[in-house]
This record gives sequence, C-alpha cells and structure tokens, in this order.
Amino acid sequence: MPQPTPRMTLVLGGARSGKSAYAEGLIEACPGPWLYLATAQAFDDEMIDRIAQHRARRAGAWRTRDVPLALPEAVAASDGPVLVDCLTLWLTNLILAEADVVDATERLRAACAAARGPLVLVGNEVGLGIVPDNALARRFRDAAGRLHQQLAAQADRVVLTVAGLPLVVKPQASDQAPDAGVSP
Repeated sequence: MPQPTPRMTLVLGGARSGKSAYAEGLIEACPGPWLYLATAQAFDDEMIDRIAQHRARRAGAWRTRDVPLALPEAVAASDGPVLVDCLTLWLTNLILAEADVVDATERLRAACAAARGPLVLVGNEVGLGIVPDNALARRFRDAAGRLHQQLAAQADRVVLTVAGLPLVVKPQASDQAPDAGVSP
C-alpha cells in the first residue's frame, strides 16, 4: 500500500546528491498539475545550463514560476502540489539583496504552515564541510543551518540524499512501524 504524501517534506543534500530528482518524484506521485517554484537566477552560462537541465527533466503537467525573492508569497498563493527548489539559492538571493533574512524566513514558515497542498522543499546541506574562510560565507552557512533547522522542525518528513539515495531522517507518522508494545 503506498504511503500518503506528507503535507510538508524537507529534502536536503549536498551538490549533485540527487535531491532535486528525488523531490520531483515525490511531487509527481501526487495528482497534477504540479508547481515548481524556482529560486535560481541565471547570472552566468553555467547556471543557464543547470536551469535548462532541470527544466528538461520536468515535462507535462509541471508549471514553473521563477521566484528568486518572493518565495513566501508564491507558496502562500499556491493551491496544489508544490516543489520549492531551492531554499539555499533563495537564501543567497536574500543575502545579496541585503533583505531581512529573519523576516523572510518567518514569512516562509507561515506560508508553509498554511499551504493547501503537498509541499516539498529542497535545500543544500552546506554545514558538513570545513568552516568557510570569509565572513560572508560563514554568515550564509549559519543562516542556511538555521533555516533548515526551523523548516525541519515544522516538516512532517525530512530526507537527506546521499549519492542518489534518500535517507529518511525524520519519518512522518505513517512511515514508522506500528508500536510493538515495547515501552521505553
């Protein structure tokens, strides 16, 4: 029997870990049409190519909306299955625009809580490497860690992708085995 789609799933992973493809599969398991909220901005040829690869992988019932800064508003306005890709690019956009990250995060959390359809959020786990050597990179790493912790606490399920494999680190209630009567 298939598992019900969680109301909110956070998918984290490193670069090229398979997180986006996995997240797309979660949304595609829901009835369409599906909304892809894209936060990337095509500032150079490499990013133009990455965006094109992501778009080519999605077809059919996918609708895409570019929201480099207005992510909370886009989540709040959605009414079906939504994929946000990615939180860390959104955070980068906020920092570079000198926006209030704390306020934007609170608005995103409120929008996620009120989401009317399944919501899958993708983010890059950047806290597993060395301590960055400059203040801006450390600020970004710390802000990403706080954002992911807050959304993970709110999410019904959290998945870490490694080498294309999903590792459920916070299962939703239906993922867990029935209580076998063993007390802690």
